[in-house]
Amino acid sequence: MASMALTSPPGVKIPSYMAASSSSSLFSRSSISFRTVESRSRICVSSSAKCNLNGNARIPIINETTLPKYFDSSRLEKSASRANTKLKLFSGTANPALSQEIAWYMGLELGKISIKRFADGEVYVQLKESVRGCDVFLVQPTCTPTNENLMELLIMVDACRRASAKKVTAVIPYFGYARADRKTQGRESIAAKLVANLITEAGADRVLACDLHSGQSMGYFDIPVDHVYCQPVILDYLASKSISSKDLVVVSPDVGGVARARAFAKKLSDAPLAIVDKRRHGHNVAEVMNLIGDVKGKVAVMVDDMIDTAGTIVKGAALLHEEGAREVYACCTHAVFSPPAIERLSSGLLQEVIVTNTLPVAEKNYFPQLTILSVANLLGETIWRVHDDSSVSSIFL
Repeated sequence: MASMALTSPPGVKIPSYMAASSSSSLFSRSSISFRTVESRSRICVSSSAKCNLNGNARIPIINETTLPKYFDSSRLEKSASRANTKLKLFSGTANPALSQEIAWYMGLELGKISIKRFADGEVYVQLKESVRGCDVFLVQPTCTPTNENLMELLIMVDACRRASAKKVTAVIPYFGYARADRKTQGRESIAAKLVANLITEAGADRVLACDLHSGQSMGYFDIPVDHVYCQPVILDYLASKSISSKDLVVVSPDVGGVARARAFAKKLSDAPLAIVDKRRHGHNVAEVMNLIGDVKGKVAVMVDDMIDTAGTIVKGAALLHEEGAREVYACCTHAVFSPPAIERLSSGLLQEVIVTNTLPVAEKNYFPQLTILSVANLLGETIWRVHDDSSVSSIFL
């Protein structure tokens, strides 16, 4: 049997990205410092990774005096000082790096857990420490390989339930099968509901998920769901760019994403909105038809929940350039990046592709225009609030 061991990464040299200083820029920001991370810290993980031409990661960080507003809380420090907290955080094998960052932010150590595979592929899970009477959070996105990671999550939940955990929360940064949320043709399954049932029946008391493909997916669960929006992280990064509000337009790559793009545009000084009218002839096959709105001479920011094969984003970007857009940025939460996404995204149509680390992005998939933002502090703060029975929605006000 092969086992997975989680270890703390070594110290990382962390440079900064510069703040916009122009009075006409869309955002303003305080100074940002250089810092070296050598131990876990709750204020040292608001970061992003920028890939340069050599494929190296450039990671900016906000210092303790310039934390975003939604993390500036006296309650946060009280939570960090607890020596005998009943909160336990465990990681699956899907995205251990994100789990470690969350633990740093929260001032906790990841729980000890053994996850193995038998020769025939069966998953074995054993907790290596007591969780009796504890509030347990399991971090496991159901990304590729989707079925294995989903099964691993279910078995982790079962192990916690049988070990007498008081509450078990499944932290699912990326919820697989979310796109199968309705019947568009006859005799189709609604897999999102099925997966929700599996997680509930396994024994989870609550689910914490990031940017679900559609809001109705929350209704598929018969247990509470905390829906975390990663827009604040992307907006905070965009604050480092000097883009004039009069030059900006937010673009939805399809009609289904209009509500998401409108909410994003509202946070960007009520920027104008444009919509790409798209027709889909099959799964992962998109054809752009026309554009609703004006993008001529503007900086277009395309907003979506995920990039899979990148067909929608790239065809949309091509249309925007044809309509006279000066620059095109792509912003999404989940970097699924199924082939041939990397070839399409690195073709030069996009000025920058901004994603988050809800999914692990392999180094082989780095390209010059890629920026990876960390959602660890956002998830860490949400976990603390759930544990403390505090408001989660107030983070996003």
